[in-house]
Amino acid sequence: MFGRWLGNRTNRVGRTGPLSALRVPPDAGVLSCRVLDPVNEPVRNAEFAVTDAMGRKVVGGGTDPYGAFVTTVPAGDYRLVVSAEGFTPYRGSATVGQDTHASLGDVTLQVAQPPALPEAGDWEVDPLHSSIGFTARHIGLARIHGRFNSFAGAIRMGERMEESAMHVVIDAASIDTGVQMRDDHLRSGDFLDVGRFPTMEFYSDRFVHKGGSRWAVSGGLTLHGVTRTVTLDTEYLGVGQGLEGETRVACRATTELHRDDFTITWQTMLARGIAAVGHSITIDLDIQVVPKS
Repeated sequence: MFGRWLGNRTNRVGRTGPLSALRVPPDAGVLSCRVLDPVNEPVRNAEFAVTDAMGRKVVGGGTDPYGAFVTTVPAGDYRLVVSAEGFTPYRGSATVGQDTHASLGDVTLQVAQPPALPEAGDWEVDPLHSSIGFTARHIGLARIHGRFNSFAGAIRMGERMEESAMHVVIDAASIDTGVQMRDDHLRSGDFLDVGRFPTMEFYSDRFVHKGGSRWAVSGGLTLHGVTRTVTLDTEYLGVGQGLEGETRVACRATTELHRDDFTITWQTMLARGIAAVGHSITIDLDIQVVPKS
């Protein structure tokens, strides 16, 4: 009897280790691993996603400064995906028992080959397969999503990507949040003032490689008659072929703008002192370009 009792104690989660203070529900267990790069250095902020046998996401998150993550999950079979910028994703599986610790040990991520860069020459934005969207806070609680429906752009790819330049023009009146009254207000003098400033323009000749598929594209954004330097955090997605065999290049980018920087200062405060419209706006771009005809 004493042998069985001692055996059960050793199977319980971390009773003699650093997990001893972790409270685990009786129908759950602990899943953990440590993520390393090829020279055995920890990969901090690596993203992990745990899914069940039906492919449903159970939990996700990032590794700590030591490349480790620990999570509590119901007992069962799981698949795990670990990804980090510049590395090939790792896929594994684990079975977690009740009140036990399932460790994958050290997971080593391999350096990924960056996608091939486009050929030098003149390219243009394909508006039918691209989008320029934005998100703004509303009454301090919700988010309002919108987009610009009309825009055009050209990119001159250099022999080296760092020698490239781009110019994008957006029709300010094409703003679309799905509510006519709100869109009319955004076009008015309180916000974009499209009668005086019909377009927004972005010009950049500074492409900086940040590693892997990440680039910083910095340039001047002219909005509401004011020009400010803006940097797009850009993920280069590579070169592919369209349905008609045409060459396409794709990327995603994001940045944050502050309305006050462009003298768009209209504001109404709610009774509890919260701004009706947030001061910062997140811009999200999904762009495809094709060779200029």
